[in-house]
This record gives sequence, C-alpha cells and structure tokens, in this order.
Amino acid sequence: MIALWAALLTAEAPDYRNVSPALGLTKSIPNGGAVSKKHIIETTGSGVGWIDLDGDGFEDVVLPSGPGMPALFYRNRKGRRLEEMDTGFKRQGWAQGVCAGDYDNDGRTDLLITYWGRNALLRNVDGTRLEDATARAGLVHDRVRYNTGCAFLDYDRDGDLDLFVANYLQFSFESAPLPGANPYCWYRGIAVNCGPRGLPFDRNLLYRNNGDGTFTAVSAVSLIERPAQHYGLGVLTGDFNRDGWPDIFVACDQTPSLLYINQKNGAFAEEALLRGVALDENGRALSGMGAAAADYDGDGLPDIFRTNFSDERETLYQNAGGGHFNESTMKAGLAHNTRFVGWGTAFLDFDNDGWRDLFLANGHVFPEVDSLKTDIRYKERAILYRNLGTGAFEDVSERAGPGVAERHSARGAAVADLDNDGSLEILIGNQNEPPSLLRNAAKPRGAWLSLRLLTRTGRDAIGAEVEVSADGRRQLDEVRSGGSYLSQNSLRLHFGLGPSATARVKVRWPDGGETVHPRVSAGRQTLRQP
Repeated sequence: MIALWAALLTAEAPDYRNVSPALGLTKSIPNGGAVSKKHIIETTGSGVGWIDLDGDGFEDVVLPSGPGMPALFYRNRKGRRLEEMDTGFKRQGWAQGVCAGDYDNDGRTDLLITYWGRNALLRNVDGTRLEDATARAGLVHDRVRYNTGCAFLDYDRDGDLDLFVANYLQFSFESAPLPGANPYCWYRGIAVNCGPRGLPFDRNLLYRNNGDGTFTAVSAVSLIERPAQHYGLGVLTGDFNRDGWPDIFVACDQTPSLLYINQKNGAFAEEALLRGVALDENGRALSGMGAAAADYDGDGLPDIFRTNFSDERETLYQNAGGGHFNESTMKAGLAHNTRFVGWGTAFLDFDNDGWRDLFLANGHVFPEVDSLKTDIRYKERAILYRNLGTGAFEDVSERAGPGVAERHSARGAAVADLDNDGSLEILIGNQNEPPSLLRNAAKPRGAWLSLRLLTRTGRDAIGAEVEVSADGRRQLDEVRSGGSYLSQNSLRLHFGLGPSATARVKVRWPDGGETVHPRVSAGRQTLRQP
C-alpha cells in the first residue's frame, strides 16, 4: 500500500501560481537601486514573515522594507484576501530581517524587525496594534549596526524567550568605498558595489530575557561575540546535537559559517569547523545566505541546508549523529544549479507524501550583470526539488508551475498554510517589486497534520521538538523562530501523512519534558504542555 501510494505521489506535479495581485499584495518593496547599486546595503534586501498577529488561526503577513516605506502588515482574511493593517508602527529605514516570539508570555506573538541602524522590538498589544518596546526592553545598542538574521529562543530553558541577532559587517555611507575603488568592487570585469570582503567585520549579539519584559546583553559572557571574522546573515536554531538544548547556526558570507553549541551553563562554544558545517567538502568558505533544517532522509536527525552565491553550489549537511555533519550535496543531487544566487529557502512537503521537499528563492546582487549577456541574470527563477525518499532530490522547477518560473531578484522566503487547507503557500520578498505569493493549484492527495504547540503560559512553544509516526515512518521537526533568509515561517508545524488518517505524536517540550499522543487525527490540531 505504501509503495503504491508513493508511486502515485511521484507522478503528481505541483502547479504553483503567483496569487499576490489577486489577494492584495501589490505594493512594491523598495531596496535600493533597480538598475545599479552603489552600496552593499542595497543588495541584502529583507526577509518576509508569517505571524498570526490577531490570534484568529490564520497567518498574517509581515513585510520589512527598505527606506521610503515602513514595514507592511497584512491581515489574513481566511485565505481569501490579505488586507493591509495599520499597526501604528511607522519607522522607516533599511529593514533586514524579522522573527517572531511571545517574549513577555502574554499569549500574543510579538516580533523583532532588524535594521541597519537600530532594531525594533514590536510588542503585540491587542492583535491590531504593535508597540515599539525596544528602548523599554533594553535592546537599543550604542552604535549603528548592520543587524541581519534573528531568532527568539529559550537558550537557558527558564521559560522566557531570549534573543539572538546576527550582524553582517560595519558599514556607513560616508566611509564605504565606491564601485571600482578596489579589487573587492569588481565582478566579471564590471565595477560594482564593494564587499563584503574589504569591509570591517562585526560580532553577533545575544540577549537574555529577564522575565519582566526586559533583556540583558550577554554577548560577552555567553561567548557569542567571540568569533570575530565572519559576515553573518541567515540564522537557524535547533537542537543539532540532540542533547535537549537549543544551538544556533549562522550562514556567513565569504567566511566560514558558525555553529554555536549550547554548553548548558549560559555559554556557547563555536564548533562549526569541528562539526563539519563551516565549509564545503573541499574546505572552501562559500557565500552563505539562508539556511533551513529538516530530517530530509528520515533517520531521526536534523540536517542543515545552506544557500550560496552563483558559481558555487548549495550545501546540504547530513547529520551523522551527535551534532556532527557530512556534506551530502552531490549525493543528494543538489549540485547542478550553480548559476543562481540563493537566498530564502525552506523545506516543505508540497505533496504531503511524508518527505520534505526543498525550495530556494534566487536573485543576483548586481543588476549590472545583465549587460554581460550570459546565463547569469539579475532576476532569476526559483528552484523546487522533490524529495524522492531515497536520500536524493529531483529538480522539478521547470514543471512546477508559472509561479516558480517567474524571474525576480528575490531575497526572503517563508512558508505557511494561508487558507488552512493542508497545502502550503510560499511567500517571497522581491527587490523593488511586490512580493510573490505562490499557491499550489494542484492540491496534494496526501493527508496532513498541522500542529500548534503551546506552553503552559499559552505562547507558541519555540524550541519544542516533534516526532510524528505514521505508516511505519518517523518525521522530525522543531518549532523555530527565524530561519530561511532573514524570515519567519509559520510557527505551526506541517506534516504530510500520505494515506494515513492518524499519527502518533511525541513532543519534547523546551524544558525537556515529554508527552506522547498515541493517536492524533489528521488536520489542524493544538497540543498544550501539561
């Protein structure tokens, strides 16, 4: 039965359509020059987010923006329309990332928007209004920073969500070199914006939640700030060594990526090189942008995927156990798309067969490359891989529908079930264009399970790990804040169940406690920590 079902699903092709105009996502997101870019700040763009701000069970949309427009917020009208919200937050600037978490344990999901400059901690007041709580919470830093990826996580397991923020580099308009000024300001013979090489490094940040709505900076005492020569972008949290404590992976541009291993005493040890996720298998530091995690091969261990620059291949790190990884990009069939610049990425089960497929949003950083008339273009299509269930993927991009084929200079990407029908949508941020919202017109045949996990205080259980068993197979996932490229996926976990109408669900809660639910029905479910 299982083999027959798998064969049927293999023949099922997705048909993704861009439904942004029909649903109301029509505003263009400014991100610097569209024909040429003078400075690196114009290239990194911004993430996107799915966050249920009003608590109605439908994921709302958050779109950080470049200068000239404040962040945009859209209320989800049951999947039929996205209606712009006036949340009261009007600050403009070079916004970068977004991550979600109920930092004050009041049952409403809050969020952080990172900026070049000063970050914004937005406290969810009543589901319609966002209060800028940055200063009151103690999150105003003493100088301009190029903040990028972020994530809420309970690194000390005290029940309050702490905050990690990656930093890219030190940048100012006054001191930045101009295109063509030095060897780091050229690409294939064209003078382009400079960096990151040649620009000063910066250090990452960690804030401990005091439990009273404020945070304390602990970057030094936790050893988070110790790595000193890295350009940090995408942030991915997870219990990668399976010891029950959250770790932090940072995708780094043109420098070795970072893996902070939680030492369970308030400190982290950076061990990416020792554990096999700093470089590619040839020992090269690639241009890491975004990152995602999933147990793609079904062995019960979380693996890591990282997007990179053109003329580089993506990197898939297979977890060998104990938080040690082997690069499996070639073996998994992911090494051939080297002309794309990858940013946002997500594992998602688009056909609900129980195997995590893989999506990449792409777009070059230099609009000037179009003058070269080569196969590398500024606006690029997306990539979609089908998980074959054998440890390998099949590239189905060219038959995945017109939404995947559309060309944009994309950055952030995030996944959610917009209309709660069991088929996942993909939100993509595009530079100087409206976002794309991809909906699969070919509804998957498989059953599905959507889980919301709540702590005793009623907030989303960020850091909770879920093991779902159905028809003899196990799937593993974790509730994560942040991820992809500077983006926020839905905090609900989605599992394809294939032909099964029920599943066994085991939850390991953020404090280490476990619960087992022997028979959970397919569909949308909420599980609360006892």
